[in-house]
Amino acid sequence: MPLTINDLAPDFQADTTEGPLGFHDWMGGSWAVLFSHPKDFTPVCTTELGYMAKIKPEFDRRDVKIIGLSVDPADRHAKWASDIAETQGYAPNYPVIADSDFAVSKLYGMLPADTGGDPLSRTPADNQTVRNVFVIGPDKKIKLVLVYPMTTGRNFDEVLRVIDSLQLTARHKVATPVNWQQGEDVIIAGSVSDEQAREIYPDGWEAPRPYIRIVPAPR
Repeated sequence: MPLTINDLAPDFQADTTEGPLGFHDWMGGSWAVLFSHPKDFTPVCTTELGYMAKIKPEFDRRDVKIIGLSVDPADRHAKWASDIAETQGYAPNYPVIADSDFAVSKLYGMLPADTGGDPLSRTPADNQTVRNVFVIGPDKKIKLVLVYPMTTGRNFDEVLRVIDSLQLTARHKVATPVNWQQGEDVIIAGSVSDEQAREIYPDGWEAPRPYIRIVPAPR
């Protein structure tokens, strides 16, 4: 069954470019982004891995750990990293899982359970469903799932925007409106009654409709 929001993110042991790790232990009490790739030396993924390395400080600032995955052996990851550095200006500065036995891809529902064989004999098209983004909270539960086609590069600035919203709404009983950016007004969550809202927001709120209660973002 595909993983969905609020499912427990499966734990696993894996070899990576930074050595073996246990996923939950590696996460610790942090947030995490797991983003997957169908094969090494694919053009769109090359741009993605380089861009993630470039903006990694933004994830660090939010206490979010990054981990990549590709359905190829670790020695190919190292060679690919050189290409990424030369073409994108940044080499991966986060672990990349060598999922050559397809174990993690199958565990996360990205490949059928009966997938097997030599990963080097498979084409990117064989693994095209392995282009996912999972945002996972400190409670080890999945907060966001994005699935992309082979031909469309992922927007990791949007992933950062969503993480800002997830972290804010995890701390406060609010929701964020369309195209929200950090610092902009928010909406009082529907689970909060007007009576409760008056205690939290004694200065009141703007309400173009009774069910749309707008307040400044909590600090």
